[in-house]
Amino acid sequence: MLKRIKPLLLPALMAGMFAACQSSSPGTEEAGAETVAALTTESYGKYVTALADDELEGRKPFTPGEQKTLAYLEREAKALGLEPGNGNSYVQEVPMVEVKTTASPTMTIKGKGQELKLEGRTDYVIWTRRTDEKIDLDPSELVFAGFGIVAPEYNWNDYAGLDVKDKVVLILVNDPGFYAQDPKVFNGKSMTYYGRWTYKFEEAARQGAKGALIIHSTEPAGYGFEVVQNNWNTSKMYLDSRGKETYKCAMEGWVTTPVAEKLFAAAGMDYEAIMSKVFKPGNKPMPMNLQVSTSMQVKTRYDKTSNFIAKITGSQRPDETIIYTGHWDHLGIGKADASGDSIYNGAVDNASGVAGLLEIAKAFKNQPTQPERTIVFLAVTAEEQGLWGSAYYAENPVFPKEKTVANINMDMLNSYGQTKDIVLYGKGQSELEDYITKEAEAAGRYIAPEANPEAGLYYRSDHFNFAKIGVPALFIGPGIDMVEGGKEGGIQKLDAYYANTYHKPSDQVHPDFKMDGAVEDLKLLYKVGARLANSSEWPVWKAGSEFKAVRDKYRNN
Repeated sequence: MLKRIKPLLLPALMAGMFAACQSSSPGTEEAGAETVAALTTESYGKYVTALADDELEGRKPFTPGEQKTLAYLEREAKALGLEPGNGNSYVQEVPMVEVKTTASPTMTIKGKGQELKLEGRTDYVIWTRRTDEKIDLDPSELVFAGFGIVAPEYNWNDYAGLDVKDKVVLILVNDPGFYAQDPKVFNGKSMTYYGRWTYKFEEAARQGAKGALIIHSTEPAGYGFEVVQNNWNTSKMYLDSRGKETYKCAMEGWVTTPVAEKLFAAAGMDYEAIMSKVFKPGNKPMPMNLQVSTSMQVKTRYDKTSNFIAKITGSQRPDETIIYTGHWDHLGIGKADASGDSIYNGAVDNASGVAGLLEIAKAFKNQPTQPERTIVFLAVTAEEQGLWGSAYYAENPVFPKEKTVANINMDMLNSYGQTKDIVLYGKGQSELEDYITKEAEAAGRYIAPEANPEAGLYYRSDHFNFAKIGVPALFIGPGIDMVEGGKEGGIQKLDAYYANTYHKPSDQVHPDFKMDGAVEDLKLLYKVGARLANSSEWPVWKAGSEFKAVRDKYRNN
């Protein structure tokens, strides 16, 4: 998930946001001045302040704060003249399950006359998606599965000829491109979808593995092991799959690099030698002739949360949609800070993005004519728990993916002032980046590339679930080249936010919370949507995108 790694990536992220991307997209008609003028700091600020108010109790799913948030969104949608987006309703119920795992404090590894005792949380972190009351791995064979990747477009299959059914796979983090540092291998240092830990667990399940353990390393993961340790014996939320169950690994988790080195040594394998060539084609994973034993106790709770959906029906092609997204949820009420404040208001994360949905909706309603295509405003739930609200929508779309033109996502907008730049995540993915580049240039601004593409930030917010079903998705971040203060000032502002405010009760509207930077960014996102809404254009994935084949399969038939 995007949020988990931002603080640790910040120094690298700030360093390289300077070069403007060149646009190859066709020209676009300028949106009417009166329509763009509808995007104001006054109304945007009103929305942010209300969504981040203590009254909404931190907007956590399954709490009274959720009901208050949804009621507020419905009131504002009706005031703007937005239609219900799900039939006659503004909500889409999202059934979920909370799984509380209590893992055994130790894991035993046996083989070749040796026995290793690993310590939970220190050496490894495990959990389960299964809802069984108890999970036992006594004993289960351990198999090294390389990167755990099956990627036909890169001619790569770590599972070819490898039997992992009912076994535990040991997997490297990230993808071969990171280790090769060669742009000809996968996407070079830029992480692909196949490098995401979520993909690796999903693929292990598809291969029938009983468990999957990823070898943690800070640089290719993008965060330290302490982030992984936060998952030790905690509750996790997933979509409720009762009635449509699919196979899930009994165990998912991570081990540290020092532990991995011990495992390879116990198997009689040279860890360093393997790492020196693992990114080369033809390098085969292999059984380790080791046995894993451990267990977990499981408690489950089922409940429902909701996505919020409003729309403006298109005048000429109402069945074709552009979907703007932002997650309404945050962390609720938790541990108090030094001042005694225990409400995690989430003003930047992500009252800012949901306020952006309302503000852009207001601009579309201010157009002199109704948009030709339908515009959907989707505020999703449970992003902080794993992008689950957008995942549920992608699996149960109200508007068919075949007729969804594009997704434009807003997550953590600028709160510190106007910038000359705007950051693009996932450069090289779709034509939407050419559209935003064109609009930025027209506004006298420039697109800055992400400085740390190996972290895979494009795969860590709600637009990712649209990308997975083939819908071109745009995701931008705030720039740092401030109109007043330059890059140095921008870096200082963002450093202060992540050090003092991110995921803390202090993430609330305060006297230094600026609205103008977000509004300038929203104008660009509005113009991209307006271009699509009033044309017959269908932006496509670029050659090399891992999502292109998904879209082509149903768009070209």
